[in-house]
Amino acid sequence: MGYPPLTKILASFFGKLLEQEIDPLKNVLVTVGAYGALFTAFQALVDEGDEVIIIEPFFDCYEPMTLMAGGHPVFVTLKPSPTGDGELDSAGNWRLDPTELASKFTSRTKALILNTPNNPLGKVFSKAELELVASLCQQHDVICISDEVYQWLVYDGHQHVSIASLPGMWERTLTIGSAGKSFSATGWKVGWALGPDRLMKHLRTVQQNTVYHCPTQGQAAVAQSLQHEQLHFGQPSSYFVQLPRAMWRSRDHMVRSLQSVGLRPVVPQGSYFLIADISDFKSKMPDLPGDVDEPYDKRFVKWMIRNKGLAGIPVSVFYSWPHQKHFDHYVRFCFVKDESTLQALDEKLQKWKDELRP
Repeated sequence: MGYPPLTKILASFFGKLLEQEIDPLKNVLVTVGAYGALFTAFQALVDEGDEVIIIEPFFDCYEPMTLMAGGHPVFVTLKPSPTGDGELDSAGNWRLDPTELASKFTSRTKALILNTPNNPLGKVFSKAELELVASLCQQHDVICISDEVYQWLVYDGHQHVSIASLPGMWERTLTIGSAGKSFSATGWKVGWALGPDRLMKHLRTVQQNTVYHCPTQGQAAVAQSLQHEQLHFGQPSSYFVQLPRAMWRSRDHMVRSLQSVGLRPVVPQGSYFLIADISDFKSKMPDLPGDVDEPYDKRFVKWMIRNKGLAGIPVSVFYSWPHQKHFDHYVRFCFVKDESTLQALDEKLQKWKDELRP
C-alpha cells in the first residue's frame, strides 16, 4: 500500500495541513501517479448506475473513468462572467451557479469530483465555493473526490484550500496528490490518495488486485523530498515556495506574448496551464481546413501547429459532448517551460504578428 517511509511522511505532512490525525496504514495509499489514484477511486466507489457530478471544464479522464466503473456522468459548467473592454479575463471570473449545482444532486448521486487548481482553466476554488460544495455533499451524503495535484502552483496571493479540511468533510473526501506535479518529475508516476479508512479500504482492495504496488525507488526519492519540504516548509529554501514564484513569471511572460497576436488569455490563478480566447480569429477565419462538424478549436490548433509551429490543446475536449460547441473558441497552453522555449515562443509570435500587419 506504500513504502513505509513515504506513507509515514505523507501522513505527517498532510496531517498538519488538513488538521487530521492521519494513520499511515489506514488513511494513505501510494498509487501509480495521481491517474492511478483516480482510477482506483472510481473503480472502488462507483457502482453500476451511480451518478458522478463533474465540473466543466474537467480533466479529460474523469468522464471515461466514470463510464468504465459503470457510472453516469452528470455535468455542471463553470460560467464566465463578462469583463470590461480591454480587460483581461481571469479564471476567478468563472463560477458555479449555486442553484444549477444543487439541481444536479439526486438520490443516485454517489460522488462529486473536484479539481482545484483546475486543469485546464487554472481556477483556484475559493473557500466560499468549497463550502457550497461541502454543504451539498453533506446534505446528500455524497463522496467528494478532490484532485489537488497542482496545490503548490498558486499565484497572485491566492490560497489553496483542501476541501477535506472543512468541517465534516474529512469523513467523505478522498484527497489526491501527485509527486510528479509537486516536484516537477511527471514521468515518475508516484501519486497518493488520502482519506478515511471506510473509503480507503475499498481503494486498497482494488489496488491489491490490479497494479499491486508502485515501484519502490521512486517512492523512496519522493519520501526524501517530502522530508526536506517538511523541514523547510514556508521558507525560501522550500521547493513549494520556489516553484510557484518561477512559474508565476513564466505565466506572465506567456500572457503578454499571446496578447501580441490578438489571442485573449484567461489569466490562471494556479496550475501549469492557461486558456486563451480565439474568438477574434474565429470571426476572421471561420473556414479553416478540416471537418466542418469538428469543433472550431480543434481545427484552429491543427492549423496553428502546421502554419505557426505552435502547439496547444483545444479546450472543447475538456467538455461533455453537448457543451463542446459552446466552448470551441478557447485553446489551452502550458507555460511551465524553460526560458529558451518561451523565447522561441516569442520569436514565432513576432513572426505571426508581422504577418498580421496590413
